Amino acid sequence: QVQLVESGGGLVQAGGSLRLSCAASGRTFAGYLMGWFRQAPGKERDFVGSINWTSGSTYTPDSVKGRFTISRDNAKNTVYLQLNSLKPEDTAVYYCAARIGGLYISRSDDYRYWGQGTQVTVSS
Repeated sequence: QVQLVESGGGLVQAGGSLRLSCAASGRTFAGYLMGWFRQAPGKERDFVGSINWTSGSTYTPDSVKGRFTISRDNAKNTVYLQLNSLKPEDTAVYYCAARIGGLYISRSDDYRYWGQGTQVTVSS
């Protein structure tokens, strides 16, 4: 059974940085696409990036490009989301998700597995 566990969230001042982790277990993830999403209160879940587990190729939407970076550590079965130059509007619960294949997949409905989320709060 696939399990995704996020960690690394917290409270940070505007301009600061955080690194979120997503520990994946339950199977080998070769061929999987790992995505990161976020959801602020009262808003829809937004895509913030993806990484193909096998190739390491990443896709970051323009909304966060240049500030957010995705990476993975195969040995640790962990995917990371580096958040830099944080703004108060980045405040949200951040989720890790997984699906088989692809790279430019930004719809949350297209991901099968989800973690429980980790809260990121950016103060002004």
